[in-house]
Amino acid sequence: MRAARIHQFGAPNVIVIDEIERPTPAAGEVLIRVAAAGVGPWDAWIREKKSVVSVTLPLILGSDLSGTVEMVGPGVPGFSVGDLVYGVTNPQFCGAYAEFALASAAMLAPKPKSLTHIEAASAPVVAVTAWQMLHDYAQAKSGQSVLIHGAAGNVGAYAVQLARRAQLNIIATASANDAEYIRQLGADRVLDYHTTRFEQEIPPVDIVLDLVGGEIRSRSIPLIKPGGILVSVVSPITEAEKAFGIHAVFFLVEVTTDRLNTLTDLFDRHQLVPQVGAVLPLEQVQIAHQMLAGAPHKRGKIVLCLSATP
Repeated sequence: MRAARIHQFGAPNVIVIDEIERPTPAAGEVLIRVAAAGVGPWDAWIREKKSVVSVTLPLILGSDLSGTVEMVGPGVPGFSVGDLVYGVTNPQFCGAYAEFALASAAMLAPKPKSLTHIEAASAPVVAVTAWQMLHDYAQAKSGQSVLIHGAAGNVGAYAVQLARRAQLNIIATASANDAEYIRQLGADRVLDYHTTRFEQEIPPVDIVLDLVGGEIRSRSIPLIKPGGILVSVVSPITEAEKAFGIHAVFFLVEVTTDRLNTLTDLFDRHQLVPQVGAVLPLEQVQIAHQMLAGAPHKRGKIVLCLSATP
């Protein structure tokens, strides 16, 4: 089978297409015939050896995937050969950029019927991240206010949609070019972070969702109401930030079957809409990673297509 692997850490050009043997699922695993694989920043962090996950070389990059169950390992209930599934490969976030991929059954779920494989492969990590930020950690309640930084990004777009569904008052920061897009997703107010001191323009909020970090996050802290919360997936909360006495959390996403099933229901009821950007064949994986590094591309998740039936 073809697989996009790295044999050394480095720039996008270290990714090569290798011909390797198809793997066999172990206990708790499922072998997926991959139709599409999502490309995310965490893939670049692994490639550059900047990730917190522990990996050994050579390795197949990629975590998000959508495809068909080819083989089921021992002790895996709930999945059968031929099932259409989506999700994440494993806690190491590796293995999806291949014609066949092993995946932990605990990180898979039936693919939303309303989505193509390309759309489904774009969703797992970013949609689950947004869900966990808003519901697992912020425990958002109807009528609360939320400030979402980086709202035009892949996680941010889901956060806006989920906040709209939860009936929150949504304030978002993004560039002016993305303002209308974010309003269409459900934001009540969009501020251009390039030209506006958001902390001077808005009242205190119950929740801040941090997808940017740095001084943007620091400037947000005084805006949080007593009893409110800052939730970040960018970097751990600093001692200086803790000194403000606010409730603040940093976490790493945990993709599970239950969370994916919840999102599947929302997709199939059209309460969530995926945003797919560039779609490339596996052979252009280096170009996909150049896009992650800043090369021009459409807004939305980059996806590798490995099947003639997207």
